[in-house]
Amino acid sequence: MMNIIYSFMILALLFSSGSMIGWGIVVFYRRFKPDNKERIWINPGFLTGPCLPLYGFGLTLLYLLAMLEDKIPIESGALKKLMLFCIMAAAMTLIELAAGELFIIRRNLKLWDYTNEKFNYKGLICPRFSFYWALLGAFYYFFIHPHILSGLRWFSHNLLFSFVIGFFYGVLAIDLSYSFSIANKIKAFAEEHEMVIRYEELKRHIKLESEKRRAKYRFLYAIGSSTSFRDDLRSYLEKQFEHAREGMRSDFMDRRLEELKKEFTDKIKRRQQ
Repeated sequence: MMNIIYSFMILALLFSSGSMIGWGIVVFYRRFKPDNKERIWINPGFLTGPCLPLYGFGLTLLYLLAMLEDKIPIESGALKKLMLFCIMAAAMTLIELAAGELFIIRRNLKLWDYTNEKFNYKGLICPRFSFYWALLGAFYYFFIHPHILSGLRWFSHNLLFSFVIGFFYGVLAIDLSYSFSIANKIKAFAEEHEMVIRYEELKRHIKLESEKRRAKYRFLYAIGSSTSFRDDLRSYLEKQFEHAREGMRSDFMDRRLEELKKEFTDKIKRRQQ
């Protein structure tokens, strides 16, 4: 029974560590990626706090898969490791796809966007990032996994660890409640206007608008940080209308986008008559 409890505590630690470390990595990646020309700091992900559960699930999965290396029916050690890294990449890609699809279907939200990447699927997964997952799996296997087991066992038996983990999951529960309440408002707005809102783009828009107004901007509470949340959404909607008129990428669903294109074309024809 105690072994089961310790195993559960180890997985709880891996999830919390992966969630926070992954958040830090993505913050810096998005800050310096090429299409962020303004070099804006954007709080990534669905939650308000410094936590990306996708990476928590990812680190936990890498740990479990690494423990199953001996189950791979290949004699060559090098080929066995290569197969393991491919399995890790495939598993992480499936998690990414499932999470992305779930938020689009259930919340009308797109938390990340690979649309500009080659051979992407719905902007949710693409070969380049699957390759990054494989590299991440290899890095974990060679540099983290050999040293992690003894540390995990120590933490899982330490009383202070239980307090820290309990605190993390308590804050996570509060954050989930708050973030879902925000997501429900966005979902209602998105459904009304037939949109799938790119969450990062919305946060970026709010940041830039705050700078124009010289209003206070909060990095963690970016959504609705300076004006009423409804005003933020209306301003974002106007920006998407502008993009649609100019033939640029917007958040409108295909059916709504076709309607808007027809409306714009009809207006131009009436002006020319």
